[in-house]
Order: sequence, then structure tokens, then C-alpha cells
Amino acid sequence: MGKAREVTRRRLLTTMGLLGVAAPLTALVPSAAAAGRTSAGARVAGEQRVARRMTDLTLESPALGGRAKVRLLTPDGWERRRAGERWPVLYLLHGITDDHQAWSRDTDVAEWPALRDVLVVMPDGGFAGFYSNWWNEGTAGPPAWETFHLYELRRLLEYGYGAGGARAVAGMSMGGFGAISYAARRPDLFRAAASFSGVVHPLHPRLLPMFTGFKDLTGVDLGPLWGDPVAQRHIWRAHDPYHLAHRLRGTPVYLSAGDGNPGPLDPPGQPGDPEDPEAMINEVNRATAARFHAAGIPLTTHFHTGTHHPAYGGRELRRSLPILLAALGVGARVR
Repeated sequence: MGKAREVTRRRLLTTMGLLGVAAPLTALVPSAAAAGRTSAGARVAGEQRVARRMTDLTLESPALGGRAKVRLLTPDGWERRRAGERWPVLYLLHGITDDHQAWSRDTDVAEWPALRDVLVVMPDGGFAGFYSNWWNEGTAGPPAWETFHLYELRRLLEYGYGAGGARAVAGMSMGGFGAISYAARRPDLFRAAASFSGVVHPLHPRLLPMFTGFKDLTGVDLGPLWGDPVAQRHIWRAHDPYHLAHRLRGTPVYLSAGDGNPGPLDPPGQPGDPEDPEAMINEVNRATAARFHAAGIPLTTHFHTGTHHPAYGGRELRRSLPILLAALGVGARVR
């Protein structure tokens, strides 16, 4: 990530209270096989190998009304897979303003031996898509991120890329919301979920101003996302993990958040930032954890010192992997 882009991203996310080594690219060469893979109108328009065990897909998506990227971190033996061979799937969802490159850029996830028996799927989730089918004043239509991820992409991966039926999902910041919301909305699809510094309770009074004031800060209007939090409260509740706790009974869940103070993974000597959103996110996660505990959800929490820095997402993913992989039936290798 360029310095200017990182400064812009951190300034934006700090202002609105949500702060969330790229490999050399090869030419985009759509294969005949890729071009032929379709799912309800969605299709793979191209494949791009960007590193060892790493492939980017370009998808044409009716749900999004355009193209989107997906990065795959492939398991050992994947390139020599036989017809019908399948692997467990771990979805990694990115934060606000980011894209499909976030996890492989901000962490060394591609080098973890524990993930060499899993197909890791890192899809684009939009600048601020919030892993939802947008309400759009009741007219629906694009962007429909939930349909893209859980139907179009899932079916294409199962059809041509070795994705099996065992799935887990994890994410950072906006992606943390997406992971828990997806697992609650579709418990039939996901066996476990993990959120790191996630905005897991959008209706919490501390978070609502971020949603309602988003356009003034970014130019992107989130009004069409779920509508008005009062008039369309039923839509908000239908996406809010706090209000979907009953749907997560039996699903292992991992929640983590920092306290907003500089911790061991922040740049050395960095002073505390009173505008860092992590203290607020910590409060939201603690409220959600209490709700989950009361609902009898198998929950693991880690509330720690640290800010909303992506490095904590990588660390927390490592900490949650035993839970995620156990749910997938995969034994973690020595790391």
C-alpha cells in the first residue's frame, strides 16, 4: 500500500470512528475453463495467478451489477486437484475502504502452515458494502453483497475451484460485522465465525452516528443500505448480530477488540490517539458478548490492549484459528 493511500485511509477511518507484501501481478489471462464457469448469470471472467498458492478471480456479478475480485489462497495439491476433490473453506472478510488484497497485504497469512489444508477465500466487499443486500428505498437491486458472496461466489467456487461444504468465516472491522452477521443469517452455511475489532452491533448508540453521518465524511450515502434506523428498524435488526444471537446457538464464535491504547503491535513510540475508534468498538463488543453469553452461544472473547491497527487482526486470526479449523474438521499444523 502506498504511503499516501494509507494516510488517507487511516485519516478517513479515524474521523468516522472505524479504522479498519502485495505480490507482483501477472497478466490477466482468462482461461477457457474459467470463462465457462457460471452460476445464475454470474461467471468467472478471468483468472490471475499473483503468487505461489495465490490466485485472483475476476467475476461478472448480476448481484453487484458489475465486476468484483476474489483472492484465493489455495491448499496444497489444489493445482493438481481431481474432479470432485474438495477442501474446507475459510472466508476472510476485509474492513471498510479496503478490498480483496487486504488480508494477504496486511498479514503473512499466505505463509501459515495451519492454512495449507484449507481453501482461503478473500472476496471484495466494496468500499462500504457492509456484507448486505442493500435496501435501496425498497427497490432492492445492486449492490447485493450477500447474494454475491453466499450464492454466486459460493456456487462458482464449488463448481470449479474445489470448495467443499464445510465453511467458516472471519473478518476485521466491517469484515468482523460481516462474519458474524453472515453466520447468524445463514447458520446452515457456516460452522464457526470470528470477528476482530468488528462493528458487531450497528444499532448500538455509539455506532449509529457513524452510519447516519457517513455521507458527510465520505460522500457515500449509507441511507440505502438498511434504510432509516427507526422507520426500517426491522431491516437493521435482521442484520445486527446482537439481535440475531438466537440464531448462533451451536455456532462457535470468537470476538476480540482492543481498548484503544497503543499496544505491542502499534508503531513504537506512538502516542495514544483520543480519536481511535477501538475503545468504542470494545464497548460494542462487550455488550454483544454479554448478549451472546446469555443466549448460550459457545463464545470465546479476547479483550486486549491495542488500537484499530490491522496487525491486531492478523494476531487475532492466529488466536482464533484452532476454533475455526476445529469446526472445519481440520487439524492445525505446527505453526
